Amino acid sequence: MSSDLLGRVDLTAEAAELLRRLTAQHGPLMFHQSGGCCDGSSPMCYPAGEFMTSETADVHLGDLAVEGLDAPVPFWMSAAQYEYWKHTHLTVDVVKGRGSGFSVEAPEGVRFLIRSRLMTEAELRAFGLV
Repeated sequence: MSSDLLGRVDLTAEAAELLRRLTAQHGPLMFHQSGGCCDGSSPMCYPAGEFMTSETADVHLGDLAVEGLDAPVPFWMSAAQYEYWKHTHLTVDVVKGRGSGFSVEAPEGVRFLIRSRLMTEAELRAFGLV
């Protein structure tokens, strides 16, 4: 199994629908998962390029393809947080409730959250983690 065929991050249908609505309002979007304070355990959604990432401080986990959007939504994680979560597959979901004021979905009365599972042996091998 090739890591090119696998993803490290995915999203639910509800999250995809919210991303379509938010993209219509804000333009292209991106996610960053920090692990720090201020809702750091929640993925933060920003207009693309508003949150500065770097190859040394962050890991690009992948791009979320959303039907109906012209461009995928990149998903970044801080390198320190990645060290804790590198053995997990992440799914972006959305639930009712107010999240952080920094994330674009905050005024919508919903918030993005991460659901995770441990990767399978095949996934771990494909990503070179075993």
